[in-house]
Amino acid sequence: MPKKNENCSFCGKTANNNRMIIAGPESVNICSDCVKYCDSMITSSGEMKTTANRSGLKVPMPHEIKASLDQYVIGHEYTKKVLAVAVHNHYKRLVQGVHFKDEEYADVEIEKSNIMLMGPTGSGKTLLARTLAKLLDVPFTIVDATTLTEAGYVGEDVENILLSLLQASDMDVTRAEMGIIYVDEIDKIGRKTENVSITRDVSGEGVQQALLKILEGSVCRVPPGGGRKHPQQEYIKINTANILFICGGAFVGLDDIFKRRQGNQKVGFHEEQKNAKKVKVDKERELTVEPEDLVKYGLIPELIGRLPVIAQMKELTEEDLIRILIEPKSCMTSQYKKLLAMEDVEISFTESALQEIAHQAIKKGTGARGLRTIFEHLMLDVMYEAPRTSKGKSVRITKQMIQQHHIDPEAILSILKKAS
Repeated sequence: MPKKNENCSFCGKTANNNRMIIAGPESVNICSDCVKYCDSMITSSGEMKTTANRSGLKVPMPHEIKASLDQYVIGHEYTKKVLAVAVHNHYKRLVQGVHFKDEEYADVEIEKSNIMLMGPTGSGKTLLARTLAKLLDVPFTIVDATTLTEAGYVGEDVENILLSLLQASDMDVTRAEMGIIYVDEIDKIGRKTENVSITRDVSGEGVQQALLKILEGSVCRVPPGGGRKHPQQEYIKINTANILFICGGAFVGLDDIFKRRQGNQKVGFHEEQKNAKKVKVDKERELTVEPEDLVKYGLIPELIGRLPVIAQMKELTEEDLIRILIEPKSCMTSQYKKLLAMEDVEISFTESALQEIAHQAIKKGTGARGLRTIFEHLMLDVMYEAPRTSKGKSVRITKQMIQQHHIDPEAILSILKKAS
């Protein structure tokens, strides 16, 4: 402590009943008033930085967001519209809400609306989330819900999902707090039964309970190096109130729950045509799932309430897969054309070949991922032979080649050796 009647080295004031003097090194003192002033400057600086970051964020209009998604994602028109509105409202709330000072709405707080994406594997759930983050130029990360466990058990703490978002933003907390987290396989942490278990479900219901505060918005303490928390380590504080969470899952078997609720479960060997038609209409409008269906599936009501925007994605058709092969900016045919162009080899695909690839992908039942599997297998010999041939050649992929499941190496070598 400083001696009596010593002055603050910054403002020159002495101690009194409302002001104390704190001693520092080398006879430098500071009063409690100056400490408060410095603290307010630091807080104000942080708020100014947050406001500046928000002001620099451009929020596209819903139709612009959907137009951008159309360039990368084929089909799912209703889902893209739902996402466009939800994302626009979320970031408008952050950017324009800072400057919107209308007295009529002074006490109105706009709550965050997280998103649930439901659809079969390979339908484009992850691609939609990744494309949104790229469009908005905000940090983005993907986490797998199946690796998470309740705090204190073997596995990964739920709060550690924030660490990957921090790493994606180069450890800039302010920027990370405006990012997007895609939680994949959310359906895999559902309860096994509808009944509340008296035993611990540390990788299912326990994880759902742990996710609640993060989804809604809370200040979380994240270990900089990941791993388990312990009292002696330092933490990074991150507020999740403005982080957009998009949860995705295939929800295999949810259709059966929906049909039972609607009275459309098959009885005997036949089902009424009237009921079948009703399900088809609902699926086209993509408004089939109710919260009670998700509760029966195994999600707790509190988690469902924190994911108010539900977007369903239908299974891709053969026509959709053909479009995926040729229309998006980074479609698969363009990728292989570019790879072979680097070897000065031109490749083309007949229309019937593309139809056959899509037909085989439908049989695999893995959506758009099946296209990549077929292409990798089909193009193996082409990619192997192309670098050692003379330049300026061309290869044309036909339906017959696809049906053989591979291209004969000798045939490819002879094609590549011929003048184009």
